[in-house]
Amino acid sequence: MTVPAPTPWRLAAVGVHVLDTHVIGVTGIPEGSDGALVDTIRLSPAGTAGGTAMIAARLGAQVRSLGAVGTDAAGDTLLALLVREGVDVAGIVRLPEQPTSASVLPVRPNGDRPAWHCVGANGAFTLDHVADVDWTGFDAVHLGGPEFLGGPAAGELLAAARAAGAVTSIDVLAPGDPDLLAWIADALPHCDYLLPNDEQVRGFTGEDDLAAGARALVAAGAGCVAVTAGARGALVVTSADPADPDGCVAVPALPIPAEELVDTTGCGDAFSAGFLRGIGLGLGPVDAARLGCATAAQVARGLGTDAGTYDLDLVRSTAGL
Repeated sequence: MTVPAPTPWRLAAVGVHVLDTHVIGVTGIPEGSDGALVDTIRLSPAGTAGGTAMIAARLGAQVRSLGAVGTDAAGDTLLALLVREGVDVAGIVRLPEQPTSASVLPVRPNGDRPAWHCVGANGAFTLDHVADVDWTGFDAVHLGGPEFLGGPAAGELLAAARAAGAVTSIDVLAPGDPDLLAWIADALPHCDYLLPNDEQVRGFTGEDDLAAGARALVAAGAGCVAVTAGARGALVVTSADPADPDGCVAVPALPIPAEELVDTTGCGDAFSAGFLRGIGLGLGPVDAARLGCATAAQVARGLGTDAGTYDLDLVRSTAGL
């Protein structure tokens, strides 16, 4: 008897797509028109949608990116990098009047990584660009950068995706503050998984205690808040009740030897991809966060989201799953 192949898990990564340029070995900006040698200059796909899309595809998901880029060479490059990793880019519109969103990340020898960023086409992406999308074609819809759409539009998109049977998630790009939380508040009740970092949670809520801040976001409507906290790992909060012993679980980061740590750019996107892939595999939120932390640890060992040769089997093994 022929056993049918398993149905692929289908993810729509919607929103912010960025081309990152990493410059390694920067000790300073040369004076005047002088030049300086650096160790490496490397391009990689990035953004709260683009980086997550690329990594999720590497973990075996069937991924379609939906967003906007320019008709420039940067857009050509970004799309080519995504396609090389198996991402379907048919949902990315090209806007001739906008440059492709891009960042330059000069990484200093001590690991500091300031950035120059051009918002570009991400700022021109609207619901009209996804008006004809059939969300029933996806098992999960991840919205990276809801602040670019605004809460009502982001909520409308996620509500439509959820009504079509998709799991929904959000990752915010901008730093957290109460005004930004108010701007995206309409989207939270339509979000199954909110995936912020610790600084965003504290900025959104004004809470110094990370668990209290995450519980406040659950109370605001998010179904589950999985917070990344760098080398401390992640915190998974599923209840707004501080008395619920199972509603707040810490997940440790995977230790990385100092000699193997290369660059933490994109680790948040990696966590999101691993977490969502875990949900697609039927894991609960805590084990999904373990998969997310293991994915982030792989990305931190290379330069850019697409560095290295990690896959789902390797990440599951390192996560103990």
